[in-house]
Amino acid sequence: MPAHRRLVDLLREGLGLTGTKEGCSVGVCGACAVLVDGDMVSACLMPAIFVDGTSVETIEGLSPPEGPLTPLQECFIRHGGFQCGICTPGQIMAATALLRDNPHPTELEVKRWMMGNLCRCTGYYKIVESILAAASGEGAPS
Repeated sequence: MPAHRRLVDLLREGLGLTGTKEGCSVGVCGACAVLVDGDMVSACLMPAIFVDGTSVETIEGLSPPEGPLTPLQECFIRHGGFQCGICTPGQIMAATALLRDNPHPTELEVKRWMMGNLCRCTGYYKIVESILAAASGEGAPS
């Protein structure tokens, strides 16, 4: 693997994990957010060689292929937290990192955490609503 290959290219082209999207290519839109050893990173900025020996989580790894979805994913569906779907994987990965770090965030904490994830379709209200719903326990299996 070339030393300059980015993590987003390894995921999408090398491993066929196309859920991670590339939006801006400069680390400001959040579409390529993944978790490396539990920390959110921009896969478009991360050299792939830097993840050798780490745990990388993508949208594909949050739930098994045949389900069930995570409570957060369920809440994004129930509350309309996505529209076109381009930013959705990055939004969900960022929100996953937030809820692992802070399982019961306030609305302001959600907005601050998510400010690095851009969306041109939803207006953000439904994204915040989806995250707060998951934090409240909605979407969990009964």
